[in-house]
Amino acid sequence: METQLASDVADLFVAHLDEIGVSPKISLILYTRGGEVSAAWHLANLIRAFCDNLEIIVPAKCHSAGTLLCLAADTLVMTKQATLSPIDPTVNTLLNPQSHFGQHQTVPVSVEDLNAYLDQAASALGPESISGAFDRLAQEVHPLVIGHAYRARSHIRMLGQRLLSGHITDSSTTESILDFLCSESGSHDYTIHRREAKTQLGLPVEAPSDAFYETIKSLYNSIASDLDMAIPYDPHALLGHHDEFGYAHPRAILESVSHPPHVFVSEGRLRRRSEETTPGVFTHTIQDQRTFEGWRSL
Repeated sequence: METQLASDVADLFVAHLDEIGVSPKISLILYTRGGEVSAAWHLANLIRAFCDNLEIIVPAKCHSAGTLLCLAADTLVMTKQATLSPIDPTVNTLLNPQSHFGQHQTVPVSVEDLNAYLDQAASALGPESISGAFDRLAQEVHPLVIGHAYRARSHIRMLGQRLLSGHITDSSTTESILDFLCSESGSHDYTIHRREAKTQLGLPVEAPSDAFYETIKSLYNSIASDLDMAIPYDPHALLGHHDEFGYAHPRAILESVSHPPHVFVSEGRLRRRSEETTPGVFTHTIQDQRTFEGWRSL
């Protein structure tokens, strides 16, 4: 049920922004686990076209492409539990290595994993081993995927520089922020809390007042409840003792004070099937027949 920040939301943002109109300040409350960096870049520029000052409020998780979007903010309001993350690129194309754990599944490739492999080869075996290590790597990962990963890394740094340049004029601060977010953090799973984002990275972070925090928390809890974010998706639990179950799962929400909400919904039916594969031995499967998946305006 996880969704990703993607370009299909841009037109919906326009509908909301048109209702708001050009304003001195716009506040964006953002929860996302990541997605397309091109979508984050587009949304940042789109929102800034409607305002002079952009405030982004992070109630909880705002990772990967969401962190990239946060670099556009003149003010970044983070709660005590809010986290950002590195924005090192991970690419997933049809040429990616195939997973051994499922058919038609590919393994995402991180440029930082590629760097770590080559650095470890040079450290353990000596610089002269790099050529052989790269040849071995190219046997497992298509050369075009390797090129795509490194190109994505350069692309993200360029986008980050442009987003930060709107409100940070010190080039050394900009480079320090991007060095950490794009490589020095060491892991895509690293979480950046409010204090580190402000004091060590130098982002324009503010803490909400107690009253503002309660408002942010209340809104986040309402969204988390609407999306069942605390409940793992389990088709067996949904079916229970029934052989069929119709579902409609809201998976993402875009809403504003001036326009009716848009909700990304998946609808369909789960069916339990039993097949006798050998005499007396049955295989039980669950079929998911998706009948609709897309945005609805409420």
